[in-house]
Amino acid sequence: MAETPSASGTRPAISVLDIIRFVVTLTAFATLALWGALGFAFPWNLIVAIGAPALAILVWALFVSPKAVFRVHPYVRALVELLVFVAATLAWWDMGQAIIGIAFGVVAVASGLAAGRRNIA
Repeated sequence: MAETPSASGTRPAISVLDIIRFVVTLTAFATLALWGALGFAFPWNLIVAIGAPALAILVWALFVSPKAVFRVHPYVRALVELLVFVAATLAWWDMGQAIIGIAFGVVAVASGLAAGRRNIA
């Protein structure tokens, strides 16, 4: 989500694109949790269901979030974001839901391109 300059004491307006990006991101994290819960046998399903989204959230918070810990080049930021979305897309494929995976991938890439274009402009 882009931070635009605003008047002192006010927040930047939230756009529809910001909401779509937020929902896509939460869907990616939930997908990784679902994949972990359904894709592995008992002790491992709990570990992966907690660990996969936790790792994705950690990477997201470090590099991609609006208040990221590390300020990196926009291309690195886009690459990290793309890797999280690719992981979620591959998780759908691994669960046997290729159509959902393709649909998620298309929405994630389209929203990423729109947000990237908005940030550069």
